[in-house]
Amino acid sequence: MSFLLDGVMNTTWQQLVMFAVGAILIYLAINKKLEPALLLPMGFGAILVNIPFSGAITQTMAGIGEVTGILDWLFTVGIHAAEAMPLLLFIGIGAMIDFGPLLSNPKLILFGAAAQWGIFATITCAALLGFNLTDAASIGIIGAADGPTSILVSQVLGSKYVGPIAVAAYSYMALVPIIQPFAIKLVTTKKERAIKMPYNPRSVGKTARILFPIIVTLVAGYVAPASVSLVGLLMFGNLIRECGVLGSLSETAQNVLANLITLLLGITIAATMKADVFVTVQTIMIMALGLLAFVFDTIAGVLFAKLLNLFSKNKVNPMVGGAGISAFPMSARVIQRMGQEADPQNHLLMHAIGANVAGQIGSVIAGGVILGLVPGLL
Repeated sequence: MSFLLDGVMNTTWQQLVMFAVGAILIYLAINKKLEPALLLPMGFGAILVNIPFSGAITQTMAGIGEVTGILDWLFTVGIHAAEAMPLLLFIGIGAMIDFGPLLSNPKLILFGAAAQWGIFATITCAALLGFNLTDAASIGIIGAADGPTSILVSQVLGSKYVGPIAVAAYSYMALVPIIQPFAIKLVTTKKERAIKMPYNPRSVGKTARILFPIIVTLVAGYVAPASVSLVGLLMFGNLIRECGVLGSLSETAQNVLANLITLLLGITIAATMKADVFVTVQTIMIMALGLLAFVFDTIAGVLFAKLLNLFSKNKVNPMVGGAGISAFPMSARVIQRMGQEADPQNHLLMHAIGANVAGQIGSVIAGGVILGLVPGLL
């Protein structure tokens, strides 16, 4: 009973806020089915770490000394020490991705590059709001629309806002079906959204599929050496998929590995969601900047497609440019749905998927570029 009374008496209003945050994340995961594999463990973890005297985090106990909590241990081993969890997750993500639509229409890689503009625009905004360069760069990477990249970059750069950044990245990834239509409609007309793009895919041979991840790794390694761990493991996962001799391992990477790491990553990130560091004005600012980053990314991709149309005979539906973010395959599905809303006969899915997988490559290279540039500027 004394433990119960002590716990109640030591509960702060910030911890109550975090209980509410955890409950909201769990609600979104279960009732709205928004990224449940991530938001559910993050939400439950937010509750675990904010219970007074919680054994899930490191505590000093009378007569015993410091006792390491399981979530702090997982964070130290899985994220802080070598960024292992986010990187291992890239193997599973790579194994899931079919780069065929991109290889069939290589110019779509341009949209994967253009849609990363939001990262650098958000870094500028964060710096203007008073965040130091390390934190501003970590916040900007939310615009990668790639949770593991956001966690990795913010952790490597030593940002003190890893928790809010992870929550913002994954929350807005889950809300892509709401955010992107709003952003796209700001800069397009219904006539533009109704532009049809015939899909006449070129055959992509096995050799090209095998060489692609190897060549991308080499090119990215020379252009942005700091991106090798990110791009390399993503492409390694894709090579497992495409090589044709590791079918069972490819399935394991896509399902067992990706699901297990995702669950552990979600609840481990909760170690950074302690009330005293999470419930701050800065967290609110980070959430707002994260939303801005997603909007900037989408608009940049759309405007780039419209720019290309000024010089192209075969018009691109501008919405395909908006699919150049890394939120795969949600963004591609959003573009397909919006295309059919504008014209029921409009089928943009394969074009959007090509741009979407290009965004996967663009986001990890952008993360590597930031890891390479920021330390040299400090």
